[in-house]
Amino acid sequence: MMAAAKVQFIDPVADPEQELLDRVFFALSDPVRRAILERLGEDGLLVSELARPFDISLQAVSRHIQVLVRAGLVRQERTGRISRCRLEVGPVFAAAVWINRYSKYWQAQFDALKGWLGKLDRPRKRRGRKR
Repeated sequence: MMAAAKVQFIDPVADPEQELLDRVFFALSDPVRRAILERLGEDGLLVSELARPFDISLQAVSRHIQVLVRAGLVRQERTGRISRCRLEVGPVFAAAVWINRYSKYWQAQFDALKGWLGKLDRPRKRRGRKR
């Protein structure tokens, strides 16, 4: 009988890096929030400008923005009633680094595919009798 592999779970409360990744991936799980991030640039946009293309209320867009702010993906600056949002790339970079750990697995698949396709491109030698 095989021994069961022990899995070590990381407590996100004890590991701020894991907690950040949880918030980032949660924020990125919604298509509206991803679209908001795509619209943000270096100069940022007003909340009303961000809300314009969506068929949801300004209040709903504001709630989505707050999720992005809590994940560290957006910085929101308020001047009176005006709120400008800017993209923060640090958490995106942290998520990309985490995902990149698994690149060795898909790279191995690409290498295997390349080898297999290389075999298909070689001319086949004929065996047996001549015609």
